[in-house]
Amino acid sequence: MKYVVLGSLGNISKPLAEKLIAAGHEVTIVSSSAERAQEITALGAKAAIGGIEDIAFLTKTFTGADAVYTMVPPIHKVDNWKQHIRNLGKNIATAIKASGVKKVVELSSIGAHMADGCGPVSGIHFVEMELDKLEGVDVKYLRPGYFYTNLLTNIGMIKHGGILGNNLGADTIIVMTHPNDIAEVAAEELLNLDFTGKSVRYIASDERTNKEITAVLGKAIGKPELPFIEFTDEQNLAGAIQAGLPEELARNYVEMGVAIRSGEMFSEYRKYPVEFGKTKLEDFVKEFVAAYNN
Repeated sequence: MKYVVLGSLGNISKPLAEKLIAAGHEVTIVSSSAERAQEITALGAKAAIGGIEDIAFLTKTFTGADAVYTMVPPIHKVDNWKQHIRNLGKNIATAIKASGVKKVVELSSIGAHMADGCGPVSGIHFVEMELDKLEGVDVKYLRPGYFYTNLLTNIGMIKHGGILGNNLGADTIIVMTHPNDIAEVAAEELLNLDFTGKSVRYIASDERTNKEITAVLGKAIGKPELPFIEFTDEQNLAGAIQAGLPEELARNYVEMGVAIRSGEMFSEYRKYPVEFGKTKLEDFVKEFVAAYNN
């Protein structure tokens, strides 16, 4: 089988490609960085160097593939983040149609049922809508929870401020997922290719409140009294901008925090049966401690 994997050598795409290669399949990895070509080749994959802004490049790369794994990379230097995500999704859909690919596994997100009010995930909602328009193409939408790896962005706050804080809500239950668990599911879907039509699969590894997350992280790094501080939306926005995040991104992340706090981001997820992945918060903590100490 021939597979094309978007996402370069990212936290999901690399282990996914490794699983497909190990199963004996031909894999092409798309990367915008020519510097990645040698590493991609070393994995046993073919490198396709180009950007998903280039529809002709994508179409050529997809042509002849039995299935493709698609995702919109986290490009942040834009004026309208949601629209930018949607535009890239439209590029991907156009290339799929032109290339004749019939099976697609798309990395979406928990909360993608929200057309508005969920920050960048509302942009991903419209990526799903663009793919929904494809006739005769089977698409499996993977909707993982909040990435554990997002917790790494709190290291500076913990080290310099002595707290962990956000606007998600202290007692809000957060559905979390490890990239490895996402890669496992994506590989399963691509190797089986038994999905038809347009369908959704949610991916979760653990569910904890912010207070619980803070307690687990604090204990692991030798700060058992680490406090969780619930910021207002205004405080969270100001803090993100002060930390150097562009205002467009900061506003989107605050908006997503509101959706998590209200429970709406996870409301559709609650309607589906979910088999939890094997990576619990305590497993991820080992990665967090290593990053914290470095």
